[in-house]
Amino acid sequence: MDEFLEKIDKQIKFNQGKNIFLDTLELFQFANETIQSRSNVNALNSESQQVLIDYATNKTIEEFCRINQYYSFNSTAKNKLRKIYSALIYSLQDKTILTDEISKNHYGKLKSWLKESNPFAEEIYINANKNITPVACSEYSSELQMKILHIDMKHLAQPVLDIGCGKEGNLVKYFLKLNIDARGIDRFSFLDNTLINSDWLEFNYGLEKWGTIISNLGFSNHFKHNDLREDGNYLDYAKKYMEILKSLKIGGRFHYAPDLPFIEIYLDKKQYKIDKYEIGEFDFNTTAITRLS
Repeated sequence: MDEFLEKIDKQIKFNQGKNIFLDTLELFQFANETIQSRSNVNALNSESQQVLIDYATNKTIEEFCRINQYYSFNSTAKNKLRKIYSALIYSLQDKTILTDEISKNHYGKLKSWLKESNPFAEEIYINANKNITPVACSEYSSELQMKILHIDMKHLAQPVLDIGCGKEGNLVKYFLKLNIDARGIDRFSFLDNTLINSDWLEFNYGLEKWGTIISNLGFSNHFKHNDLREDGNYLDYAKKYMEILKSLKIGGRFHYAPDLPFIEIYLDKKQYKIDKYEIGEFDFNTTAITRLS
């Protein structure tokens, strides 16, 4: 099984950064390792096949998000991608189908899936080069995040939730070392049970559950991006924003950057106290909202 997982990694790396929206899909091909392993696919039982499908699905989503952090894939999109990889395994098992035909069909399905799940992508990349430069997305140190989010450790209420914690979960791990009850969510696959693989628009935040919620260049950054896009999912972000605030305990705080003045002005001042902080070396502000009632 490890051999197959390694070949999936090599296959994704083989096509890494290529522009799937170009007119020709010949740019996307199977690596030699993938072609050579075709003869062994029939030996996989159904359980092993499912492991490979889930692994390929997660790794593919991670690669697309590496290219553009504003891609969003909900549970429906993930399930459709799993079906694409299930069909791929079935095709690889059918020795009557040529490998080139399988490759062309598979990448055609991936292209259609990406267009359906993130319609703005085609508009951005249809006239781009064959190799795409990733949209910058950095995972900052815990110290820098604390500074940006204006977090006072002396008054940090627990439990803590980091929305968009990053693949390494730096800030969550920092809190845990200090015996602070902390969790993080992001779209990556994690081995650590304190880090949860979840789309932040689908995560159940609960009611009056969290003492502190933080999100550095995560939720609010994507909310802002969707608000500016003509096809943006700003309504769902607005609903989730209010759900996040209601998941705070009374006296709890939501720290995030960048700030969101276009929705903050509508908050009931009897229920929420808004504090703004300038971050000198950055061109955005930080907001900390305290739930009053």
